[in-house]
Amino acid sequence: MEIERKYLIDKHKLIPDINSYPHHLIEQGYMCTEPVVRIRKSDDEYYLTYKSKGLMSREEYNLPLTKESYYHMLSKCDGNIISKVRYMIPFKKYTIELDIFSGKFEGLILAEVEFDNLEEAESFIPPEWFGEDVTFSTQYHNSTMSKAN
Repeated sequence: MEIERKYLIDKHKLIPDINSYPHHLIEQGYMCTEPVVRIRKSDDEYYLTYKSKGLMSREEYNLPLTKESYYHMLSKCDGNIISKVRYMIPFKKYTIELDIFSGKFEGLILAEVEFDNLEEAESFIPPEWFGEDVTFSTQYHNSTMSKAN
């Protein structure tokens, strides 16, 4: 079960020295969006992911892929291929996954925080530099963005 909250981030309020945090180069495409079936390249690791419907809480399963199978399936993906750099930023007992998008979504910055349970997610107080909470907006799901014109 994945339980997470998602926030828009203003590039002018981004924490300094962002490049000092561990980060991953991510590329992902969508085989379908209902249910979500995604392939992802994160640095030199490759995955197939299934996600159920949901906003703050949903089922998620990851399976490893080979590089060859990833690129084979990438050519079969529908819509936009999503490219981003994901920074891993410690915050209290959590890790902020900060995504800075490139390509078609250049300028978009989103932060996600994952939780062990719904109570934690509902009581979470984000840092001051976080913007609008878009957890309940499907507009900022990467699967929705993959279908954007």
